[in-house]
Amino acid sequence: MTNTHRISLADMAKESRKVLLKGSSKELNGQHYPSLDDLTECLSFSPGDGRIWLEDQRMILLHSSSFGLLRQELIDSVGLEKSRDILTRTGYLSGIRDADLIRKRWPDAEPAAIFEAGTRLHGLEGLVKVETVHFEFDTEKGLYHGEFLWHHSAEVEEHIAAYGLGSAPVCWMELGYAIGYVSGLVGSLVVFREVECQSMGHSVCRVIGKSVELWDSVEEDIRFLNVSSKNTKKELKSAPEFESVTPTEASEETTMIGVSAAFSAANHALQKVAPTSATVLFTGESGAGKELFASMLHQFSRQTGPFIAFNCAALPENLLESELFGVEKGAFTGASHSRPGRFERANGGTLFLDEIGTLNLTGQGKLLRALQEKEIERVGGISPIKINVRVVAATNIDLKAAVKRGEFREDLFFRLNVFPIHLPPLRERKADIPLLVDHFYRYFCQLHQRAPTGFTQNARRGLFNYDFPGNIRELQNLIERGVIASEEHELIELHHLFRNEAIPDEVIYSVNQQGALSQAQTMQESDDVLARISQFVAGETSLDLEALELSLLQQAVDSAEGNLSEAARRVGLSRPQLAYRLKKRPN
Repeated sequence: MTNTHRISLADMAKESRKVLLKGSSKELNGQHYPSLDDLTECLSFSPGDGRIWLEDQRMILLHSSSFGLLRQELIDSVGLEKSRDILTRTGYLSGIRDADLIRKRWPDAEPAAIFEAGTRLHGLEGLVKVETVHFEFDTEKGLYHGEFLWHHSAEVEEHIAAYGLGSAPVCWMELGYAIGYVSGLVGSLVVFREVECQSMGHSVCRVIGKSVELWDSVEEDIRFLNVSSKNTKKELKSAPEFESVTPTEASEETTMIGVSAAFSAANHALQKVAPTSATVLFTGESGAGKELFASMLHQFSRQTGPFIAFNCAALPENLLESELFGVEKGAFTGASHSRPGRFERANGGTLFLDEIGTLNLTGQGKLLRALQEKEIERVGGISPIKINVRVVAATNIDLKAAVKRGEFREDLFFRLNVFPIHLPPLRERKADIPLLVDHFYRYFCQLHQRAPTGFTQNARRGLFNYDFPGNIRELQNLIERGVIASEEHELIELHHLFRNEAIPDEVIYSVNQQGALSQAQTMQESDDVLARISQFVAGETSLDLEALELSLLQQAVDSAEGNLSEAARRVGLSRPQLAYRLKKRPN
């Protein structure tokens, strides 16, 4: 049983074994980081466009009473046991995500502080206040033991309001979070049990967590994981941290990455149609990933032949037909030998026709015949050639409108539009931007042998709010630019990414150390500081030293990713001195 758990969770914490060794809560003191202030500064609000972020993870604010109603409806619909499984699994995935966030954001933090950060994040997210009694761990041996007290559990309050006191603990989602967070750090399954709960009349909820080997039996505790179930494994692995790859495994072009609703809808449609022989038409803006989706469609299909891609806009009209259908020797001046076209080369596989809307009317007619008759004729040929090819087309124009204008054959449109899949632009896939940024960052670091240490908060916020008219292709270019332009072992700044692109003046807020919302600095503000200094040196204007100091200090905090200790080091101050000077900022 133990080995099964280790195998099923091995990928989840593959890298954590290299970082976290052994330690205990006794090693903690009030000065360790990430502090609560550090974690709080990772919380960003963008009320203008309806998004809240915890570092690179989108969050939501939900009324506790609304959550209570949802929880009650779930229990009344599917029963206590099934509801427990669902809510525990929900908390588990949240814990996994937060463990990954902390490990990436503070890779040099003390091991015990990384474990402790989970208790603070749990509170920051409004679920429960966690009081640590003690914990100790040894990740090399995969062992953990800890005890905690939970105060003000939102889940307990809502359960009691709906059902009153009972005889069993009910902090299911909080338990799942603890299991996910700690298991993600230890590298093997750690089971938490709520041995006392306010829903049972106790004054506080008391929780004990131990490695699976230290419990007598954990079948009931981990039922929600359903370790032996293929479907549950697939569901748990849908979280992006399970899908991450090492830099040596990273690929620029061959990975489909996304968790947004728009991406998931397109991916689901792809999975449905791939095993069939149906013709597929991908629509979407340039750079949205149509060729990648077409390639993955071929990989998921039952075909054994090759995947051949052809851009209909890449060649002049007089060469399109010969490229698609092939040419016989002597068909025209210069045709010194016969050669197959893309259809013949793709026989038994998939032919991807990109920018199909640029194909001329003559080519459209021959393409229609090829689709209907499943045979082609080479240019200059007289004998038909049978083909077995799945045609997949893509366009970034409105083919229906092209049909009305007489620029595209209606009968060909209906032949291609058997199973349309629309690929959304990146601006409609905001939740995927952090995953794509991470993927391209690791790929280009390896490709160019560069070693920046990540992105500043301003850089990440700039990427979140940029509209990406060039879609994924443009994001890829921006990340490559940032990796190249940044300094070794330093963070990638906003100005490393954007040059002439128009960055929207979005209002982004983060939570400051006093718990209030403060507006984040934009690149324009950073440029304004330099402009003010230049104008002062040139004798064109006076200088407000206090305002300039505050601007420079805030830039230091931003470039240090909100780490006040690091920001203070960069400007030659102590952390208390920096905090004091920042507090002088006018309202």
